[in-house]
Amino acid sequence: MLQSYNFVEKIMDFIEKYFQHISAIQIEQLNKLEKVYAVWNEMINVISRKDFIMFRERHLQHSMSIAKVIQFVPNTKILDIGTGGGFPGIPLAILFPDCNFHLVDSIGKKIKVVQSVIEEIGLKNVTCEQVRAENITGNYDFIVSRAVAAIPYFVQLCKNKINPVSINQLPNGVLYLKGGDYLGELELIDENFRIFHISDYFDEEFFKSKDIIWIKK
Repeated sequence: MLQSYNFVEKIMDFIEKYFQHISAIQIEQLNKLEKVYAVWNEMINVISRKDFIMFRERHLQHSMSIAKVIQFVPNTKILDIGTGGGFPGIPLAILFPDCNFHLVDSIGKKIKVVQSVIEEIGLKNVTCEQVRAENITGNYDFIVSRAVAAIPYFVQLCKNKINPVSINQLPNGVLYLKGGDYLGELELIDENFRIFHISDYFDEEFFKSKDIIWIKK
């Protein structure tokens, strides 16, 4: 069944265009991801079959857009809430091997896939856990996610989980990948925020309605 996927979207195309400075090891890990996920997707529908043909753009590149907003310094601790099949956490962990990533989801089969992907591509800086966001303990520098909930609710989930002392140029907080009309949601939160338009960094049509929202906590 793996052969049924036509890997037309070459990962190297967008790496050479947007991420020229990554290492050969990182390129190899990114190249492995599509094949690993294709195999898992035949067993567990982690990514919609219809969507998988756009895996490079809608999953890898979308996740990696956060690296256009911030270059995490070594030892930064990042929590990915509602990681699903490992996005944006796994692509970011490849880009930032000196940072520590913790990927969580409440659904066990998704965490099973994440754990397998981590092992298969040889990531050493990632842990994963089946747990509800409300039950997560510990402090992180940043919390990342791909629009798993309305912004006010997600901000509440992040309460007491962010280290007050920042080590990066961008102060600690939430980096939320979001699209569509969400401005009304931002009006309901008290925190400072900043919107980064992904279309400022990538040319593809898909990113015209996609943003990264930094929320200071």
